[in-house]
Amino acid sequence: MPAKKLSSTRGRGKVKKVMHESKHGELKSGKGGRGGKVKSRKQAVAIALNEARESGAKIPRKKSSSAKSTTQRKSTAKRSSRRKRAA
Repeated sequence: MPAKKLSSTRGRGKVKKVMHESKHGELKSGKGGRGGKVKSRKQAVAIALNEARESGAKIPRKKSSSAKSTTQRKSTAKRSSRRKRAA
């Protein structure tokens, strides 16, 4: 009975395959490769991670921008209140 591949190994293999395709100009955007050729390295990475997730690899999602903006607003508010007290 063959051992089940770990999800991280499965994800690494998918990313490697997709990045290889993008380097050779074979990677297409969209489901089933119906879209145009991928030219951006960032887009290739996004496609690779998405395919890995679909195959069942445990790859964490990118943190949402709303969480970042909330923490930035708090730190900006603290700075502005300090300036008001100092003046």
